[in-house]
Amino acid sequence: MPGSIKNRDRFYRAIAGPDKISLGAILYFYGADRPRHFSFHSDTVFMSVQTYINDHKARFLEELIDLLKIPSVSADSRFKPDMLRAAEFVRDKIRDAGADRAEIFETPGHPVVYGEKTIDPEAPTVLIYGHYDVQPADPYELWDSPPFEPLIKNERIYARGACDDKGQFYMHIKAFEALMANKSLPCNVRFMIEGEEEIGSDHLGAFVRENRELLRADTILISDTSIIANDVPSIEVGLRGLTYVEVEVTGANRDLHSGVYGGAVANPVNVLCEMIASLKDENGHITIPGFYDNVAELSDEERAALNDAPFDLAAYKQDLGIERTSIRPTLDVNGIWGGYTGEGAKTVLPSKAYAKISMRLVPNQTDKEIEALFTRHFQQIAPPSVKVKVKPHHGGLPYVTPTDSIEYKAAALAMEDAFGKAPIPTRGGGSIPIVALFEQVLGVKSVLMGFGLDIDGLHSPNESFGLFNFYKGIETIPLFFEHYARLKKQ
Repeated sequence: MPGSIKNRDRFYRAIAGPDKISLGAILYFYGADRPRHFSFHSDTVFMSVQTYINDHKARFLEELIDLLKIPSVSADSRFKPDMLRAAEFVRDKIRDAGADRAEIFETPGHPVVYGEKTIDPEAPTVLIYGHYDVQPADPYELWDSPPFEPLIKNERIYARGACDDKGQFYMHIKAFEALMANKSLPCNVRFMIEGEEEIGSDHLGAFVRENRELLRADTILISDTSIIANDVPSIEVGLRGLTYVEVEVTGANRDLHSGVYGGAVANPVNVLCEMIASLKDENGHITIPGFYDNVAELSDEERAALNDAPFDLAAYKQDLGIERTSIRPTLDVNGIWGGYTGEGAKTVLPSKAYAKISMRLVPNQTDKEIEALFTRHFQQIAPPSVKVKVKPHHGGLPYVTPTDSIEYKAAALAMEDAFGKAPIPTRGGGSIPIVALFEQVLGVKSVLMGFGLDIDGLHSPNESFGLFNFYKGIETIPLFFEHYARLKKQ
C-alpha cells in the first residue's frame, strides 16, 4: 500500500472532511482501486499539492467571483475599458501565482495576456490558452440574477463567463499556483489568454505569427470544452470549424407604404425568408451545391469510440428540443431582422432585410471554401427583384486531436486519476477557430481538457459553472503536467 501510515494519517487530517477533496484523490493515496499508471514524483508531493488546493479553495472562488464581476464583452465597444481591466486582473494573478514574467500585449483589438515560467530549458513546455472575453449578456431580462453579479446557488456559480471561459482558464492559474507553492512544477509553462475569442480571434493569428519564439511549446492545453457528466469524464478530440456571414437583401431604394406598394414591389423580408428556407430540404439536408463534397467520414473504430458515450435521446430533446450532432456540418440562422420592429404598428414595406447565418464545419471542409460556396449559391437563388450582398464575418477550420498522441494520453491518464475512470473521447459541436491555426503556425498539437457540462448554458441567459467542476479542474491539471513530463521522457 502506497505511503507510510504516518503520511496517510497526516493526509487524512489534512483533508478534514469529505467536502475538502474528491473521493478519487483519497482513494489514490490509500491505494484503493488506484491506477497503476499514477506517477506523481512522490505521494508526499501529491498530498502537499492537493492540501494546498483544499486550504485555498475559498480564496480561489473569491478571486473567480471578482473576475466574473468585470463585464469583459469583446463584441461591444462600450465595454472596452472593462476589457483592459479584465486583462490587468489576469496578468496580476498569473504573476502572483509564481510566473517569471506576466505582461499585456496590445493588439489592434483587445489585448493578449502573456505569462511564463521556465523551470528547466530541457523540460517540456506547455502553453495554456484561454480567453477572458465573454459573450454579450443580452437579453438581460431573461437572467434570474444580474449577469455580472455572480450568484452561488445549488453548488453552481451563475454569471456571464462562469464556464466560457473565465472559470475554466482560471483553473489553470490556480493549479499553476498550487504547483509553484510546493516547488513541484514538472514542466515549463506559458500562458496566452486572449480577449477576442468570442468575436473570432481576429488579431490573435497575427500575434501568434509575430511571437513564434515566445510561444514555442511542446503542446497547447485548453479548457474551453465540456465533459459528458460529473461521473462520466470525457475529452473532446474534435471541434467543428465555422463560417459566419451576414446577408443583406435590398428591394426598393427606400421604405414604402405597404398599402400603396404591397403586392407590386418585392418585400425583402419575404424574399429573404424564402431564400433561407430553400437552403435546406424537407429532411434538413443543406442544399448548397458542393457543401458536403469534402466531408470526412469517420472510421468504424472512431464511431465505436464515440458511441461509448451514454446518451438519452428523450432527455436530450426534453432539455433542448433539438437533435444532437457533432460530426456532421450544419447551417443555422443566428438572427434575422428588417422593417419596423419597435412598439406598436407601422405599415411599412421595408427597403432592406438582413440575416446572420453560421455554418459549422467538419474535417476536410474549410471556412473559405464554404464561404465561397454559400455566397455563390445565395446570389444565384435571389430573384431579379432584389439585390443581395454577403458579408463574411469570421471563420475557422475544424480540428482533431489524435488519440494516440502523447498529449491525449497525458490528459486521459490525468482524467482517469482524478475521476477514477477512463475518459471517453468525444467530438464537440462547437468551434474554437484559433486551435487549427496554432498547429499551422506553432507546429504543435492541442489537447482539449475541459470541465464544463451541457447544463452550463454557454452563450445563454443564466450561464453557470459547477463548483465541483471548478475544483475538479484545479485538481486534475497538475496530474496532466506530471503525466506529460513523464511521457515526454520515454
